Amino acid sequence: MRVKTEEELAKAIKNGEDTIEIEGNLRKTVLKIKATGKVAWLIAIAAIGIAVGIFIATGGTGAPASSFIGGGAISVLGLPAAISAVSIAIAAGSVGVLNKLRDYKIIENNDDVLILKK
Repeated sequence: MRVKTEEELAKAIKNGEDTIEIEGNLRKTVLKIKATGKVAWLIAIAAIGIAVGIFIATGGTGAPASSFIGGGAISVLGLPAAISAVSIAIAAGSVGVLNKLRDYKIIENNDDVLILKK
């Protein structure tokens, strides 16, 4: 499945797609998420979980979720990747999708596309 947005990526992961081809700017942010070490990821995922929880609890009517990301996720992932991670989790309805994303293996990475496989 070929994806360009956080919503499309969340759907592909939730559907259990075996192969996901990621295009555009999303490619760079997914690389950053996947390259994060285990300890740093624990810090980032906790901050992302809080942001997603606030967004869901307020029904999306409060401040944008990116306002709640916190220093942990931003310092680990950088602002663009942290915002993208929150967007993916919100689209999926939980942060569990991000852990599933990290389980995919990179089989190709070039300037045009990042290809992930289960």
